Amino acid sequence: MTIVIAAGGTGGHLYPAIALAREFLQRDPSTKLLFVGTRRGIESRVLAHEGFELVMITAKPVMGKGWLDVLQAVLSVPVGMYQSWQVLGQRQADLVIGVGGYTSPTVLVAAALRGIPRVILEPNAHPGLANQVVGPLAQRVFLAFESAATSFDRQKVHVVGTPIRQEFLGHAPERQEDTIKRNGRHLLIFGGSQGAKAINSAVLEALPLLTTRLPTMTITHQTGEGDYERVTEGYKARGISATVVPFLYDMPTVLRTADLVVARAGAMTIAELTACGKPAILIPLPTAIYDHQMKNARAMEAAGGAVVLPQADLTGATLSNMVDAIVSDPQRWERMHRGSLAMRRIDAGERIVSECYTIMGVTHDINQSLGKVGG
Repeated sequence: MTIVIAAGGTGGHLYPAIALAREFLQRDPSTKLLFVGTRRGIESRVLAHEGFELVMITAKPVMGKGWLDVLQAVLSVPVGMYQSWQVLGQRQADLVIGVGGYTSPTVLVAAALRGIPRVILEPNAHPGLANQVVGPLAQRVFLAFESAATSFDRQKVHVVGTPIRQEFLGHAPERQEDTIKRNGRHLLIFGGSQGAKAINSAVLEALPLLTTRLPTMTITHQTGEGDYERVTEGYKARGISATVVPFLYDMPTVLRTADLVVARAGAMTIAELTACGKPAILIPLPTAIYDHQMKNARAMEAAGGAVVLPQADLTGATLSNMVDAIVSDPQRWERMHRGSLAMRRIDAGERIVSECYTIMGVTHDINQSLGKVGG
């Protein structure tokens, strides 16, 4: 059986796809997984690290671009369509999964023309243009948020949550009394797979106040490739020791050690935070299409697991005050921890894969593949 997954561009599109790929392999290790992406995104670097094969096609983004970029994107569609058609035929695909982004449309259209079963996954509270366009071609639409259902044929929609890697589920979420046993608190900062300069700058501004108020607090800071040197020098100039990295490949391990997270509000970030029950300060990307990050963040805030700090209000002083208010108040931390856990959806991958087997007409015994025995 061959599964082709069209996903890439950002971690928000790629990591749910990786989680799904691993779920298929857990169900049946003989499954062949192929990712389709472009040279523009992070997929070549991440998928090589994760051990998955990647085929490149021609595709360019449209949303938020000028007229020249839009024209180039439109002109690239026939090329991407031909490449997708070739890939699906050569690999004899049994199922195509689109996870949004500019890679998905040509692959899904080619799958429809070939009569290959196809589904899409929309991890955001407001669906992106790519998934809205190909929604009518999909046989199932898997959503992370109920609010996205209005953009699709309701009969196709299954609200399941966002698939996350099993590594996030290997340990039970920490309780407040467990974190107290560690020395100090640990703060994790990341601005998505590509980093966030605005967050990085605010953190550097906040460091003197934070280290004065919380002298035992430790920090892990993912900066993004482009801002790594500046942020590293900023910590050194202030005489503050921290783990500063351009990219975090082992997010599950790092996230489990965090007491508080400062982050953007991509769908994957929300899913991973809530899987681990982590309180968060969310700073949505203001330029996100349809303002979907703010919608994601408000959903977690409404559940009690996060506080939202709009980027327009982001300063070093504001950020340090918010961090201090949460980590210095055990009762508030506990409430946010429980609120985060309230959004926890850990069976999305399993439910999607089961439904995909049904769509393909494959009868498969999960107990046999997982080595289970009857009771």
